[in-house]
Amino acid sequence: MVASLKHRCELVFFPVVKSPERNDAHVTELALAAGRGDRDALTEFIRETQDDVWRLLAHLGGREIADDLTQETYLRVMSALPRFAARSSARTWLLSLARRVWVDNIRHDMARPRKSHVEYEDTGVTDATNSTIWSEWIDVRTLIDALPAERREALILTQVLGYTYEEAAKIAGVRVGTIRSRVARARADLINATSAPEAYGT
Repeated sequence: MVASLKHRCELVFFPVVKSPERNDAHVTELALAAGRGDRDALTEFIRETQDDVWRLLAHLGGREIADDLTQETYLRVMSALPRFAARSSARTWLLSLARRVWVDNIRHDMARPRKSHVEYEDTGVTDATNSTIWSEWIDVRTLIDALPAERREALILTQVLGYTYEEAAKIAGVRVGTIRSRVARARADLINATSAPEAYGT
């Protein structure tokens, strides 16, 4: 079972997942227009980006708080948009704000319990038909949830959500080399965890 789970980790999470093409230039134009007071642009900006924000926060903090954190993110965005200067893409800027909301939430609630296995259902694979494969998928997601927060964030941004190392660095507010190092360490942590039979009672 452990060997199979280790193989699942390597296949599912280590290759970079290519996200659907994002029209970052258009989203940035919408953000600039919204910052100038264009309410239609603001509405479209939210519509174009809310799935990305929710997905990131669901992966980082859990589905049970993703809705609330997404709402808080956009409350902050509306006050920050007039100061947005397009030094990075609006999507990258927005996700960096979402990340700060997540960090602030952690600081205010350090005792929050870990997510249960079933709470990954809507953010992971939903069409698995083999119960053994699905069980192993849940185990992998649980291992990722157990990673140190900074390593988990880097792995999710680059290997699950498909952002480049450069984009992930801007979102996290660190150097590209730091993201690369965190991803490498997260990968090593997962391999080590899947090589530890006692973690699964075997």
